[in-house]
Amino acid sequence: QIQLKESGGGSVQAGGSLRLSCVATGSPWTSYSMGWFRQGSGEEREGVAAVDSDGRATYIDSVKGRFTVSRDKAANTLSLQMNSLTREDTGVYYCAAVPVNWVTIQSMARYMADFGTWGQGTQVTVSS
Repeated sequence: QIQLKESGGGSVQAGGSLRLSCVATGSPWTSYSMGWFRQGSGEEREGVAAVDSDGRATYIDSVKGRFTVSRDKAANTLSLQMNSLTREDTGVYYCAAVPVNWVTIQSMARYMADFGTWGQGTQVTVSS
Protein backbone atom coordinates (compact mmCIF):
# COMPACT_ATOMS: atom_id res chain seq x y z
CA GLN A 1 0.00 0.00 0.00
CA ILE A 2 1.32 3.42 -0.89
CA GLN A 3 2.50 5.62 1.97
CA LEU A 4 3.21 9.34 1.87
CA LYS A 5 5.35 11.36 4.25
CA GLU A 6 5.66 15.15 4.27
CA SER A 7 8.44 17.30 5.65
CA GLY A 8 9.54 20.91 5.59
CA GLY A 9 6.78 22.63 7.53
CA GLY A 10 7.53 25.34 10.04
CA SER A 11 6.85 28.87 11.17
CA VAL A 12 7.73 31.94 9.10
CA GLN A 13 6.96 35.63 8.95
CA ALA A 14 4.67 36.99 6.26
CA GLY A 15 6.56 37.47 3.04
CA GLY A 16 8.87 34.56 3.77
CA SER A 17 9.29 31.22 2.06
CA LEU A 18 9.09 27.52 2.84
CA ARG A 19 9.67 24.40 0.80
CA LEU A 20 7.63 21.28 1.52
CA SER A 21 8.63 17.80 0.40
CA CYS A 22 6.78 14.51 0.14
CA VAL A 23 8.10 11.03 -0.55
CA ALA A 24 5.94 8.15 -1.75
CA THR A 25 6.83 4.55 -0.92
CA GLY A 26 5.26 1.18 -1.57
CA SER A 27 3.04 2.29 -4.43
CA PRO A 28 1.17 -0.55 -6.19
CA TRP A 29 0.11 1.80 -8.98
CA THR A 30 1.59 1.92 -12.45
CA SER A 31 1.01 5.65 -12.71
CA TYR A 32 -0.56 8.25 -10.49
CA SER A 33 -0.99 11.94 -9.86
CA MET A 34 0.15 13.81 -6.77
CA GLY A 35 -0.81 17.04 -5.10
CA TRP A 36 -0.89 19.25 -2.04
CA PHE A 37 -3.92 20.10 0.05
CA ARG A 38 -4.22 22.27 3.13
CA GLN A 39 -6.63 22.79 5.98
CA GLY A 40 -6.75 25.88 8.16
CA SER A 41 -8.22 25.97 11.64
CA GLY A 42 -11.99 25.68 11.40
CA GLU A 43 -11.87 25.48 7.62
CA GLU A 44 -12.49 22.80 5.04
CA ARG A 45 -9.59 21.05 3.38
CA GLU A 46 -8.80 22.58 0.01
CA GLY A 47 -6.62 21.58 -2.88
CA VAL A 48 -3.57 23.78 -3.43
CA ALA A 49 -1.59 22.35 -6.32
CA ALA A 50 -1.34 19.13 -8.30
CA VAL A 51 0.92 17.48 -10.86
CA ASP A 52 -0.54 14.73 -12.99
CA SER A 53 1.24 11.78 -14.57
CA ASP A 54 2.04 13.82 -17.69
CA GLY A 55 3.65 16.57 -15.60
CA ARG A 56 0.89 19.13 -15.95
CA ALA A 57 0.69 21.41 -12.92
CA THR A 58 -2.41 23.24 -11.75
CA TYR A 59 -3.02 25.61 -8.85
CA ILE A 60 -5.83 27.27 -7.01
CA ASP A 61 -6.10 30.95 -7.85
CA SER A 62 -4.93 32.22 -4.47
CA VAL A 63 -1.45 30.69 -4.83
CA LYS A 64 -0.76 31.26 -8.52
CA GLY A 65 2.46 33.17 -9.01
CA ARG A 66 3.59 32.43 -5.44
CA PHE A 67 3.72 28.63 -5.18
CA THR A 68 5.46 26.17 -7.48
CA VAL A 69 4.83 22.43 -7.38
CA SER A 70 7.50 20.08 -8.69
CA ARG A 71 7.54 16.32 -9.15
CA ASP A 72 10.49 13.98 -9.48
CA LYS A 73 8.93 10.78 -10.79
CA ALA A 74 12.16 8.78 -10.65
CA ALA A 75 12.60 9.59 -6.96
CA ASN A 76 8.88 9.39 -6.17
CA THR A 77 8.96 12.80 -4.55
CA LEU A 78 6.83 15.91 -4.69
CA SER A 79 7.82 19.41 -3.59
CA LEU A 80 6.00 22.67 -3.01
CA GLN A 81 7.99 25.89 -3.05
CA MET A 82 5.97 28.56 -1.26
CA ASN A 83 7.01 32.19 -1.62
CA SER A 84 5.48 35.47 -0.46
CA LEU A 85 3.59 33.65 2.26
CA THR A 86 0.64 35.31 3.94
CA ARG A 87 -1.29 34.58 7.11
CA GLU A 88 -4.03 33.02 5.00
CA ASP A 89 -1.57 30.30 3.94
CA THR A 90 -1.44 28.97 7.51
CA GLY A 91 -2.66 25.42 7.94
CA VAL A 92 -1.81 21.75 7.89
CA TYR A 93 -0.50 20.77 4.49
CA TYR A 94 -1.15 17.25 3.24
CA CYS A 95 0.54 15.36 0.45
CA ALA A 96 -1.88 13.32 -1.65
CA ALA A 97 -1.72 10.69 -4.37
CA VAL A 98 -4.38 9.17 -6.59
CA PRO A 99 -4.13 6.46 -9.31
CA VAL A 100 -5.45 8.71 -12.06
CA ASN A 101 -3.28 9.74 -14.99
CA TRP A 102 -4.70 13.16 -15.75
CA VAL A 103 -5.99 15.58 -13.15
CA THR A 104 -6.36 19.20 -12.27
CA ILE A 105 -6.31 20.23 -8.63
CA GLN A 106 -10.07 20.56 -8.89
CA SER A 107 -10.66 17.07 -10.28
CA MET A 108 -8.09 15.48 -7.97
CA ALA A 109 -10.09 16.66 -4.97
CA ARG A 110 -13.08 14.73 -6.28
CA TYR A 111 -11.07 11.54 -6.84
CA MET A 112 -9.48 11.48 -3.40
CA ALA A 113 -12.49 10.19 -1.49
CA ASP A 114 -12.67 6.93 -3.44
CA PHE A 115 -9.16 6.40 -4.77
CA GLY A 116 -6.68 8.58 -2.92
CA THR A 117 -4.09 8.28 -0.18
CA TRP A 118 -3.15 11.03 2.27
CA GLY A 119 0.04 11.80 4.10
CA GLN A 120 -0.01 12.64 7.80
CA GLY A 121 0.31 16.38 7.27
CA THR A 122 2.86 19.04 8.17
CA GLN A 123 2.09 22.33 9.90
CA VAL A 124 2.77 25.64 8.20
CA THR A 125 2.34 28.77 10.31
CA VAL A 126 2.67 32.26 8.86
CA SER A 127 2.60 35.23 11.22
CA SER A 128 1.98 38.87 10.33
